[in-house]
Amino acid sequence: MHIHFIQQVQEVTPGAYLTWAQKMRARITCTRIWLFEHLPESTPDMLIILGGPQNPSSSKEEYPFYDAPAQKAYIRRCVDEGKLVVGSCLGAQLLGEAMGAPFEHSPNREIGPTPMHLTAEGKSDPHLKGFPETFLSAEWHNDMPGLTPDCSILAESEGCPRQIICYAPNAYGLQCHMEFTKDIVEGAVDWDKVTLDESQGMPYVKSRDEILSFDYSGMNALLHLFLDAFAASELF
Repeated sequence: MHIHFIQQVQEVTPGAYLTWAQKMRARITCTRIWLFEHLPESTPDMLIILGGPQNPSSSKEEYPFYDAPAQKAYIRRCVDEGKLVVGSCLGAQLLGEAMGAPFEHSPNREIGPTPMHLTAEGKSDPHLKGFPETFLSAEWHNDMPGLTPDCSILAESEGCPRQIICYAPNAYGLQCHMEFTKDIVEGAVDWDKVTLDESQGMPYVKSRDEILSFDYSGMNALLHLFLDAFAASELF
């Protein structure tokens, strides 16, 4: 199995996505966008698009290395070829746009561990089998993916109505960061310190201590459960 990552910035690493790929003994490749690396000419068995400080409308003036149209075209190609596609945070927004749904601003900024609630469709989704009705996941966002006429919202939170979205049987967007690990959040509270400090007091933003003391292993295990089911589906 060939798994390819699109990593937007050095600081937002694959985390639990990578440990799952290693567990699968997959062939792992990565396009490091911040280093101006080009997307592959071929498509992998599974594409995982990671998050970053950009949004789908961010310009080259803001991020000279970032080419959202190229990423969206590659994502759509992978979906159309029947490859498995998972978008995380910004990656979920790019996936939505690739499927024809412009991203939107979330009703609330969310940072830190946050309760997710499965919708009725989420409870019946075969790839979320084994998920509890309510579970905790990390958050670090102010935007959310758009909706297509055929997509299904599988999970939501009080602060954001679009946490896990199924765009197609082979394409899932996760606004929530189930891949975050202790190492990732320890870096995030420093490199995005300004955002965290300015957001204190907002209803869905946790403190630095709450973020650093949280045990991320439970949500990592749930992410692996989803990925196991996704990779074992008849699509692959």
